Amino acid sequence: MSEATRRSLRTLVQTAVALLVALPALVDASGVAASLPWAAGAVAVAAVLSRIMALESVQRLLPRSLRTGADDGRRLAELIRSERRRG
Repeated sequence: MSEATRRSLRTLVQTAVALLVALPALVDASGVAASLPWAAGAVAVAAVLSRIMALESVQRLLPRSLRTGADDGRRLAELIRSERRRG
């Protein structure tokens, strides 16, 4: 599984959980203004889940297909440098 697919799956899981938290309020809310705090809450939950899933202890609990490598930051920096050289 490619790294991009892995990251997409992780983001999908995090966003789904955040939306599930906000879903009851979104169903009850009849207007956009009433649902804005819940939308902000969903984004906050997604951000917290993202940070938690990045912890090494949580990485060990995740299935291998959803884990990210410890050297992701280095690989990203190398990719950015190579793209700058090309462009």
